[in-house]
Amino acid sequence: MPDGAVDPANKKSHAHAVKKALTACAAVLAPSDCPAPGTFEAIYQALDASSHPVIGPVQPRLLVIPIHDDTGSVAGGLWGCTLCQWLHVQMLFVPAGLRGQGVGSALMAAAETEARERGCLGAHVDALSFQAAPFYQKIGYSVFGVLDDFPPGHSRIFFRKRLIAPHPAAISGNRDAA
Repeated sequence: MPDGAVDPANKKSHAHAVKKALTACAAVLAPSDCPAPGTFEAIYQALDASSHPVIGPVQPRLLVIPIHDDTGSVAGGLWGCTLCQWLHVQMLFVPAGLRGQGVGSALMAAAETEARERGCLGAHVDALSFQAAPFYQKIGYSVFGVLDDFPPGHSRIFFRKRLIAPHPAAISGNRDAA
């Protein structure tokens, strides 16, 4: 059988097992956009506990740099968090009147400096194809993934930037080496 091909017998057996499991717990598998309080925390804690033996405790820490307007209201800025020794920039917005003046680059530089102080190895961010892709590339980020048709007709582009040299095990591809 060619590499990557799926044995039809195994595929059918897997599909049957999934269907059986879903049927058995269909009453408790109910999608929601308004979960009960504590649901996120319970799922997060269970996931963290299962990962703990491999990577240790995971402790996300916010990294926020707001831009205030003349009235003191937040008009933009950077919202992210550091997690697993990486900075994840979740939102970056520079008000129109401040664009082209280096404010976005200054926000990213400040976040990267703080991330380095927190021991981060790198930073990652995503943007929609009609947004700031050239900006991230200009400040040293490289594309590591693209999700086409997100939203339809556009793409979600994933960028990363190393802040410190990679661990030797990561370079060699041996992620089990300590």
